[in-house]
This record gives sequence, C-alpha cells and structure tokens, in this order.
Amino acid sequence: MIARLGDFRFPDAAARLYPDTPDRPWVLEVGFGDGRFWPHFAATFPEAPNYLGVELSGVSLLKAHRRLRDAGLDNAILTKMPADVLVRSVIPHAGLDLIVVNFPDPWPKAGHTDHRLLRVPFFQLAASRLKPGGMILLTTDHDEYFEFACEQAGASGVMRVERADPPAAALETKYALKWRDLGLGVNHARFIPTAHQPVPHGPTTPYPEDPTTVPHAVLTLPDTFNPQTFEKVTERNPGSRNVDEGGAWTVILLDLYAGLRRDGWVVLAHVVEGELTQEVLIGITAREDGTHLVRLAKFGGPIITTGVKAAVGVVTRWLEAQGAVVKHHGY
Repeated sequence: MIARLGDFRFPDAAARLYPDTPDRPWVLEVGFGDGRFWPHFAATFPEAPNYLGVELSGVSLLKAHRRLRDAGLDNAILTKMPADVLVRSVIPHAGLDLIVVNFPDPWPKAGHTDHRLLRVPFFQLAASRLKPGGMILLTTDHDEYFEFACEQAGASGVMRVERADPPAAALETKYALKWRDLGLGVNHARFIPTAHQPVPHGPTTPYPEDPTTVPHAVLTLPDTFNPQTFEKVTERNPGSRNVDEGGAWTVILLDLYAGLRRDGWVVLAHVVEGELTQEVLIGITAREDGTHLVRLAKFGGPIITTGVKAAVGVVTRWLEAQGAVVKHHGY
C-alpha cells in the first residue's frame, strides 16, 4: 500500500495502520530503493513484521510497491517524504522495534554533512521512537560516512554502537550487489538506545473535517482588483524560540489560476519547513454577501503546519496589497 502524507495521523499507531496484524513487530526502512531488502529480511521472521518504508524517489516508490505486492507482503506501507519528518511526526513514542538504513546517501562533498540523516539530532529522535530493546541497523559501503555515523551516535549521548556483520538481506540490495561484483566490502553497525530522549511530536495536524478550523480569511475585494497583476511572492519567517510561534518557514506563491467557477481563483503555494515541503492550494471564493473567502483547499490532504497556516496569511496580505479589506481571519 502507498500512503500519502495526509493518510497518516500525527502521531499514528501500528494498530490503526495494520489492523489485521496489530501485535507484530514494527519495522521502519529508510530509503528502501527498489524494495529488494524487505522480502529477504521479512522471510527471516516466523511471521512478516509490520513494515513502513520511506523514500524520496517516486520511481523507487512504484518499483518497491510492485515488488512487495508480488511477494504477498500485505502488511507493508510505503510513503514518499523526508525520513526525519516521518519519524518525528508520525511514529509514536516507543512505537518501533527496528529502524533499517541501507546504503544511505553519504553526501560526501565538503559542507554537505548537514544533509546526512545519521547525525546527533536523528539519533536522539530515534531513541524516543524505539521500544526498549529496539535498534537502528546501518549498512553502508562508504567508509567515511560509516565512521561519521558511529561518532555521531556516540556523541548523541543516547546510543551504544555495536559493529557487526550485516544481515544477509542487506547484501541483496541493488547497491550491495554492485559493490560485491566489484569485490568491495560493506560496513555494518547496530545503534542501540541507552536512554530514551523525551522528544515531542511536532505541532502538525491532518486536514480537519470541521471546515471552521481550516485556515481562512474573509475580505472584500476592490472593484479594481485585477488577478492578471499577480507575480510570484516569497515570504520567510526565521522561526522563534517561543514554541507557540512555530518554527522557520518559507512560503512561495507560485501562480494564480481562475477557478472552475467564474467567481473565484486558486493560488498554488509552495511551503518549506525544514525538511518538510508541501504544495497547497488556497482558494479565493466569492460569497453571497459580496465578500470573498480565502481558505486552504482540501485537495491533497495537506498537513496543517505553521507554514501552511502562514501561506493563507501570505495570500491574504497579497490581496490587501491589491486593495482588499480584511474583515476577519483564522490562521
């Protein structure tokens, strides 16, 4: 099964995601590629654990979905999003039995180490999402990244490092087969939590069913309003130490389209918050009393984060610059 961001709850539960197998172990694979690892690894258990795979490549998502479907692994969920977003916002505290990372992108160039997954912040986050006895398994052909990950795990203060031989299934992935054919070896480590950091979940919520809670504004447009004057708008907020004010975000209003009806428009907005990126639609719809409603559209099941709420505000402020008068807002 392929799940969209909006299909999850924040946090979610294995019992909801896997109603037919709620009591089985729960395994997360980060960067599953074309899906070769899981059928081999699942076969080493008496019953296939519940599986959640996260990947950034849409092509890999489709390839892996076909492979797992053909293998009859019905309790497997694949999704496309940054791994740290999934772990922070979807996985509950002490929810996972195992996290598997096979041949991650090492980001080898100077200055790119901040893009690496296995750094102190991720280890501290993962320690809060693993059950007692759970662990992270890393297999990589990149010697420098392997040593870097081991050093970062130790520096996190919550992980113990055990170097070992990789599971056989890790040697069946596309990259493992490539390196084996070249006569090269791989590195493997287990990162075992020694303490469980109380890392909270982010302030994300799914798209609400109650329309009164959807970010919105009501305003009056001037008679001179001309949508053809729209140009790309970018707003940034560097974030605040005050949790109530939310974190850093960037909102880019990319385009304005005429609505399917003649009495409104739709704005396409690109919202970036750390590793989380969403594209959302914001409608500008005429109402019977002559005002217009600016509201986040339900299309795509967006996650209502601080940045998504801000996007409604960015659209509203752009309309104010065109002469609109805001009567009230909720964002």
